Amino acid sequence: MIRCRWLEAAPYETTWHRMRDFTRQRTLGTPDEIWLTEHTPVYTLGVAGKRSHILHATSIPVVQCDRGGQVTYHGPGQLTLYGLFNLRRYGLFVRDYVRLIEDVLINMLHELDVPACRMPGAPGVYVPAGHSAHELNKLAALGIRVSKGCTYHGLSLNVDMDLTPFSSINPCGYQGMQATDLKSCGVSLTLQQVGDQLAARLQSALNQRHCGPSVC
Repeated sequence: MIRCRWLEAAPYETTWHRMRDFTRQRTLGTPDEIWLTEHTPVYTLGVAGKRSHILHATSIPVVQCDRGGQVTYHGPGQLTLYGLFNLRRYGLFVRDYVRLIEDVLINMLHELDVPACRMPGAPGVYVPAGHSAHELNKLAALGIRVSKGCTYHGLSLNVDMDLTPFSSINPCGYQGMQATDLKSCGVSLTLQQVGDQLAARLQSALNQRHCGPSVC
């Protein structure tokens, strides 16, 4: 059983410390969880993130955390999904898990008529920029941490937000990369609707692979 929780909007560090503590304290019998929320404005850098990818000083705080990846932005109107999973239950390696999350999101977006895709070598989900099939805009960022086979952190999906703060960074370390959101892609759904749909699909995909409450 995977528990799904909507958290109140909170500063990023509060939620980060909470999911890190959850992961440290969990046992083989601890149920997996999905946390859904949005954050007050913040730039986050991965464990090996380079501050040179922050192009301009702003009033938005910068937090260096323990996920993978470079720099991204979190703020109101963006869905953040944190996956707190024991990968052994599903017979998944880290690369498989990342691909599964991307597949779930891409399939959902295709059903919403959003031409979402991957970009080789760059975790996350992208859409064509304008009428160009060769230039991509970033729609969702992905960064995780694995501790003793258990994941935390997750993905952020831009739903309906002020995209201006992305112009002060190289999103996920890619110079010139532009960010977009679902509203700009013609999707008029609330954050709650998107989160509920995405969580249900992720639960279903993982349940199909479930091996049991402990190590497979």
